[in-house]
Formats: sequence, C-alpha cells, structure tokens
Amino acid sequence: MKFLRAIGAAMRDAFRLAKPYFKSEEKWVAWGLLSTIIALNLIAVYLNVVYSYWYKIFYNALQTKDEPAFWTMLLTYKSVKGYPWFVPGFLGIAVFNIVVGVYSFYLQQMLEIRWRRWITDRFTAEWLTGRAHYQISLMATAGSVLDNPDQRIADDLRSFVSNNLSLGISFIANIVNLFSFIFVLWFLVPPLHLFGVVIPGYLVWVAILYSVIGTYLTHVIGWRLIPLSFQQQQVDADFRFNLIRVRENSEQIALYAGEPEETVALKQRFHAIYLNWWRIMKRTKALNFFTIGFSQVASIFPMLIAAPGYFAGIYTLGLLMQINNIFSNVQGSFSWFVGAYPQLVGWRATVQRLDGFERAVATAHARYAAELASNPRRGSELVVDDLSLDLPDGRHLLDAHHLTITPGTPLAITGASGSGKSTLFRALAGIWPFGRGRITRPAGLTMFLPQKPYFPLGSLKRAVAYPRQEYDVADESVRAALADVGLGALGGQLEHVDNWTLRLSGGEQQRLALARALIARPDWLFLDEALSALDSAAASTLFAMLRDRLPATQIVSISHQNDIIGLHPRRARVGPDRDGAMQVIEETG
Repeated sequence: MKFLRAIGAAMRDAFRLAKPYFKSEEKWVAWGLLSTIIALNLIAVYLNVVYSYWYKIFYNALQTKDEPAFWTMLLTYKSVKGYPWFVPGFLGIAVFNIVVGVYSFYLQQMLEIRWRRWITDRFTAEWLTGRAHYQISLMATAGSVLDNPDQRIADDLRSFVSNNLSLGISFIANIVNLFSFIFVLWFLVPPLHLFGVVIPGYLVWVAILYSVIGTYLTHVIGWRLIPLSFQQQQVDADFRFNLIRVRENSEQIALYAGEPEETVALKQRFHAIYLNWWRIMKRTKALNFFTIGFSQVASIFPMLIAAPGYFAGIYTLGLLMQINNIFSNVQGSFSWFVGAYPQLVGWRATVQRLDGFERAVATAHARYAAELASNPRRGSELVVDDLSLDLPDGRHLLDAHHLTITPGTPLAITGASGSGKSTLFRALAGIWPFGRGRITRPAGLTMFLPQKPYFPLGSLKRAVAYPRQEYDVADESVRAALADVGLGALGGQLEHVDNWTLRLSGGEQQRLALARALIARPDWLFLDEALSALDSAAASTLFAMLRDRLPATQIVSISHQNDIIGLHPRRARVGPDRDGAMQVIEETG
C-alpha cells in the first residue's frame, strides 16, 4: 500500500509536470499525435484479438489435415459466424501489424522529441530567469534535489518524457487488451464444475489470481530498487561533474601537478557508482529470477489448466491454442505491473527529482520577486538602508546601516579578505538572497565585472559581446574595444572558436572583460577585483582609460591594490565596529 500511495503521488506530480505542454502553443499537434498513437495501439489490440481466432482455425486445420484451410489461413481470409465475422490470413494480419507497429513507434518518437524540446526550453528558461540558477547553487548540497541541475535538464527530462509516453501508452493498451480478451475468454470456455459448484469463466479467475500473486511478490522483491535508482543517478552526476571540473581547470591542475590527487578524487566518486551498482545488481538479480521465472511459467500455465479438457475431447487443438493465446493476453495484461516494475522504479525517481527541482526554481523566483518589490530601481542614486547580510548556513556576515552612492565620483570599497566585500557586491547586484534590509538601485544599465570572468563557448566575438548577442555588436566596435584594453592583436580572430578560459591568461581575461564594459557603456560599473591579475601600472592605465572612455559611468570598485584605490576619490571600508561586528563604514577626507 505504501508503494501504491507513492506511485499515486508520483502520478499527480507527473501530471502536473506534463500538463503545461498539452496546454501550450503546441497543444493541437501534441493531442493529435497522442490520439493517433493511442488509436494505432488500439488497432494493434484488435489485431491481437483477431490473431486468437486465427490460431483456432489454423491449428484445427493442422489437426484435421485440411490443406486448403491451411493455405487459406496463411494467404487470404475465412468468413466465420459471429464476432469477428471474418478472420484474415496470416499475411494480411502480419502486414497490418507491421504498418501499425512501425507508425506507432515513429509517431511516438516524433511526439517524444517535440515534447522534450518544449519542456527542455521551459526548464532551461525558468532555471536561468530571475537568477534562479545562482540561488539554487548557493543552497544545493551533495545528494539533494538541487544538486547537478545539468542532470535534471539533460537526463531527467529525457527520461521523464520517454517513460511517460511508453508507460502511459502501454498501460492504456493493456487495459483495452485486458477487457477485450476477458470478454472472449469468459464465453469461450465452458463453466468449471468443481465439488458441485459451477464456476463460469473460471480461466479468467485463474488468470487474475496468478497475476495478483505475481504482482505482490514483484513488489516485495523489487521495492528496494527505488532508493537505489535515485542514488545511482546522483553518484553518476557527481562523477560527471568532477570530470567537467577537471576539464575546465586543466591548466591549474597541470601547474599544481595535481593529477594524482584528481585521480584519487575521481576514483572515489566512481567507487560510489561501483558500490551502488553492485547493490542494484543484487536486487535486480533477485527480481529477474522471479519475473523471468514468472514469465516462463506463464507461457505454459494455461496449457496445464486447459489440457484436461483437450485430452477429454472437450477442446480441439485449435481451441486449445486459442485458449492459450487468450489466457496469455489476459494474464499478461493483469501482470503489466510485473513487467513494468523496473521502468516504474526509474520513472518514480525521475519524477521526484524533477518535482524537487521545479519547486526549488519556483522558490527562487518568489525570492527574486520579493527582492525586486522591496528593492526597487528609481532615481540616479544607489541607496542602502539597514542592510544585514547572512551566509547560506545562517551565520551573520555584515551590516550596512546607510550608504548613498551618487554618480560622478568613483567609489572604492576596501577591507580585509573574507570581510564580506564580494557578498556586499552580490547584494547590490540583487543576487544574494540571504539577508534583510532595503537597497534602492538606480535606473539605467548596471554591469558587474567579477575577478574571474566568464566566457561562453564559441567565437572570440561572442566572448567579447557577452552578455549581448554577438550579431547585435558591430565587428568594428569589438576590434576598437580590444585595442583600447591592449588586446588589439586578437582583432583578426573574431570568428575563431576556442576555449577562451584556457586560451587566455588571467590578465588577458580581465582585459577582455573590460572590453565588454566599453561596448555595453553601462550607467553603473561595479569592479570586484577586476584588475587584480594585472600589474599596478597596467591596472592604473586601464582604469584611467575606463574613466576617459566612459565619462558618464559611475564606477564602484573592490580592490586591494593601493594604486587603484588611490584613483577613487571616495572610499568605504568593510571592517569591525567597536563590538567586533562587520560594518560598512564610509571614510571621509
């Protein structure tokens, strides 16, 4: 019962996740494809019923050595009294089955990729909207529903769509198959007289009992696969993430000669995969022993039940084969859960992860909306009132009781490492969710340049134009900006595609980030140690160039370089007050 309740909860979550697509702009195509696929599967069920009658006629022809009937049932058709009125030959049924099977699968693949494209676009957009991706990264812990968002979007969405279609369509087909064959089996076999009791449709009751016992034992043996499947997805994603980290930081690892440590770390993460996989193997082995054995017995079980009637002369060979075929279909439909159990396990784990991820994104959006409502953009000044910032674990970091930044005079924010300067910048940017207070941000375009720039995959022009689209920026503007920051030699490589994080040195990366500011021409420019990889003379020259090229831009900097700090007429310091609590203190004079 606990598992059934869990499956019921998973179905509600799956329905909630799937519903938007079937109400989207693609709803008519989606419903049309789904309806056609279901119709083709129902036709396949009907052909399966017709096959059962074909078995009866064909094997009766073999029993009586009726050669004309034999060839008729292979190549043409035979009229019969009552349902189904006529029975096609094997050739006709086979052709129909092939066409129905091929197009059913083809259309299912079409619906699957369209649905996956739509839901992937939706999840990606929601993850990146309102800086939800950043808030989730702050709150994620190993093994939680928030970790490895790449897995949720790439793997879990693919599995969700695929399993929803295959499980849903097969379940509907099995329900129709069940009722179709129960009707035939109920009236096909004479009642059983047992100890003076007449049992009509006794083979139906035998099939039900056999399937119920099989389903119950399948769950008893296999339910432990659910948490193991969930865990396997997590450890696989952790291993993949570690590999990505090594690839992205290969230069630093090489300079540190850190390959042995990375090897140990990768082995440890794969060892977690290895151990969990062995647990899955052992549990799957036990489940397979039962399910394969169950299927093997099911293939002969109806023969054992109906054989006494055949040997007593009650059934012909054709009827015996028809009973075997129909019973197998009834029992197979009742036992759908047995065959689908491993897939249901994976499906439920996938739904859990996607549900948790979607709820985390919704929570991040709510925080972002609340932050926008409480910290509006207006006027030309940036004003901080009664700001109190915390760390993600709840520890208090710093306070800023009041700070007003007026355009026209560059401001430097200083303080010891770890005092909270960068966190203050994140709060000013509106991306830090842990804290209280009010920040009135100025109208106009704001740009933040962190100490370590980010470069998207693609051409050099795309790297410089980021976060704008590269086709929105003229080549001449990019070349001019590169020349202004001392990277003029790269002006001829705008279309060259490379991993620019590895290709450029730390100083070159920071210069390229400054080129972005020259192109964007923001009203407010925040520099978080954005010149730290450059020597003092180069940093000072570039800062003077920024002021010259962007005279209307208000610059706010975090820096430890005295030469850079000296270029800012106004300063504020993050440091302890008399009680030792970290405060933002504006310096005068």
